[in-house]
Amino acid sequence: MVQQPHPGTRPLVAEVLYERYAGRLPDTLEALAGPQHGLVDLPLHIAWSGLRTYDLEQPRQRMSLYRTVLAEGQRDDITCFLNRDLLLAQWPTMRTMISRHVREAWETAFPDLGRLASGTA
Repeated sequence: MVQQPHPGTRPLVAEVLYERYAGRLPDTLEALAGPQHGLVDLPLHIAWSGLRTYDLEQPRQRMSLYRTVLAEGQRDDITCFLNRDLLLAQWPTMRTMISRHVREAWETAFPDLGRLASGTA
């Protein structure tokens, strides 16, 4: 017979994932000092398969880069590869293409992102 854990003895998967992403966030959006133009090469610890070089002039590649860094990057990666202005410009669309846990962590820490999504920023 398999014993079921008692309620409250283990965190829910959603809580663990939220905390994982929340722990990677920069202190402010102004800390996002990544490039706005040109090519960006992601290191293997972020992009271990598929595309690793992204052209920021190409909207789909830029969106893909941001999704990858948000999901797989650590705090230093996020501040190095993401740019505040590009993140803000893309957020209303990008928030629908990332996991709920990533989206909630960012919008909880930075309420302006949530307001951008609702069109009230």
